[in-house]
Amino acid sequence: MSSVVVITGSAGLIGSEAVRHFAALGMDVVGVDNDMRGYFFGADGSTQWNLQRLVKEVGDRYTHHNVDIRDRDGLDKLFTDLGSNIGLVIHAAAQPSHDWAAREPFTDFDVNAVGTINMLEATRRHAIDAPFIFTSTNKVYGDTPNSLPLVELSSRYELPEDHKWYGGIDETMTIDNSMHSVFGASKVAADIMVQEYGRYFDMPTAVFRGGTLTGPGHSAAELHGFLAYVMRCVMEQRTYKIFGYKGKMVRDAIHSHDLITAFEAFHKAPRVAEIYNMGGGRFSNCSHIEAFKIASEITGLEARTEYVDQARQGDHQWWISGTGRFEEHYPDWKLTYDVPAILREIYEANQEVWKS
Repeated sequence: MSSVVVITGSAGLIGSEAVRHFAALGMDVVGVDNDMRGYFFGADGSTQWNLQRLVKEVGDRYTHHNVDIRDRDGLDKLFTDLGSNIGLVIHAAAQPSHDWAAREPFTDFDVNAVGTINMLEATRRHAIDAPFIFTSTNKVYGDTPNSLPLVELSSRYELPEDHKWYGGIDETMTIDNSMHSVFGASKVAADIMVQEYGRYFDMPTAVFRGGTLTGPGHSAAELHGFLAYVMRCVMEQRTYKIFGYKGKMVRDAIHSHDLITAFEAFHKAPRVAEIYNMGGGRFSNCSHIEAFKIASEITGLEARTEYVDQARQGDHQWWISGTGRFEEHYPDWKLTYDVPAILREIYEANQEVWKS
């Protein structure tokens, strides 16, 4: 079996979790990350701290390349050198914020859409049999989820229990006729291209449309990193701005570890051109109000919030992922972290970093 896994965004939340996981399985990991996150979100968003920790922890099993995924020649050289040793590609590098995308649409599209086809083409030319895993987003569905018949409860919005998607939204939801945000549209382009390379070139590709992806490896910034930024604000006694929906908008949250075990399952038994909604589902979800209550209970500190009565354009009022399709294909996979466990781990991991 080919022994190298190429991971883009390797110093980010999902990338770094994947580096540790697959290195522990005995694979050699080649990381591609040029800390664009620092450019997107400033010092709060930089992944340099995580990269340094990664290099120290993983050691010789990890090789880092400061390559930009927009650099076709740089990627082609890297893939040429690795060739048939590549046994898996995990493409997790992205511009991840719908607020930020509107500031620099060209940059957003070049990173998210063009960067993805660069990765697909390098894989097709040099390692066509390697499973290609892409971290997409639930934003490909645009604001269509906001047309669901939601009911307002004391701390959250909710779907009626008899609704077909009460247990979570599945992959049959349309991606058309909705506002996606500029970010969502660039991810749609990448998402469709990953599917197309699978179908057209018979490559083992998978699109994982994530809800809130989270964990202690998150470089939490205001524009990206919901649960980690909630905990950071409470620990540092920063004021968190809640945008719209009375703070009752619901997100499901999946710990980076649980997502990577799903990637491992696909790696072991790859399929062609698959799409999976992936998140915490009914097992792990919360509203903003509920997240702050849990964070306050964990830290013993009061949450400081400011309400802005204007929801972000294209933002979801309610999202819980239906993971049934993935569970049907990979019945041994299970979620292990719920929201309180995620927040507690983020708290414990950042005791020395985030202080009021």
